[in-house]
Amino acid sequence: MPTRDVEVAAAAARAAAAVLVGLREEGRLTGRALGDAGDAAAQAAIAGVLAEHRPDDAVFSEEAADDRARLTAGRVWIVDPLDGTREYGEAPRPDWAVHVALWAAGELTAAAVALPALGEVLVTDPAPTVPAPGAGRPRIAVSRSRPPAVAATAAAALDAELVPMGSAGWKVTAVVRGEADAYVHAGGMYQWDSAAPVAVARAAGLTAVRLDGSPLVYNGPDAWLPDLLVCRPELAGRLLAAVRAGSSPAS
Repeated sequence: MPTRDVEVAAAAARAAAAVLVGLREEGRLTGRALGDAGDAAAQAAIAGVLAEHRPDDAVFSEEAADDRARLTAGRVWIVDPLDGTREYGEAPRPDWAVHVALWAAGELTAAAVALPALGEVLVTDPAPTVPAPGAGRPRIAVSRSRPPAVAATAAAALDAELVPMGSAGWKVTAVVRGEADAYVHAGGMYQWDSAAPVAVARAAGLTAVRLDGSPLVYNGPDAWLPDLLVCRPELAGRLLAAVRAGSSPAS
């Protein structure tokens, strides 16, 4: 029986992961139909866990109507039941995730990210241990479908390699798991796309900020977040400087 918030987050993420893996393994659906069914089933699984264990908390989810009461609530679960719906529909792609984060009094306080294709759930406590950096060139995770120009600018400044990947959660956790050294995103995403992965990354000691270096703000009135940088802390200064230089009018 989960009692701590992080245990509730993990239980909800595992419940969604189980139904998603089951749907995929049935083989009845593929592509968009599988993605749509996965979105709905994962939402129901997470909602059930939260209703049982945290019935008085607000929920802000990609797959549910936005209840604006969350803006005055002290505790809000920020949820993406299936991050990477397209990748999930393209079996056997592994790069999709489940996000469950708790926002309380202005901060992300607990979170879990399930990586169902790997059978893993990363949580804020105990936080993951980030592997030591490799000896080769830095690796920057980017969108496989719309890599931002600013990522190429950052890669040039650091002599880094761009590594295309699927969902936002997969890319952030790739930095946590040592498969990338940074994730640079521009062009916008929603708060639920990054809340849980950012919480896990911060707990692991990584830097997670806007591309201008300002803090990421969650449970804001507008669900949209313009950009994101998650990286090893020793790379943060160089990456932010490169992004600034690349976006200046004289560049």
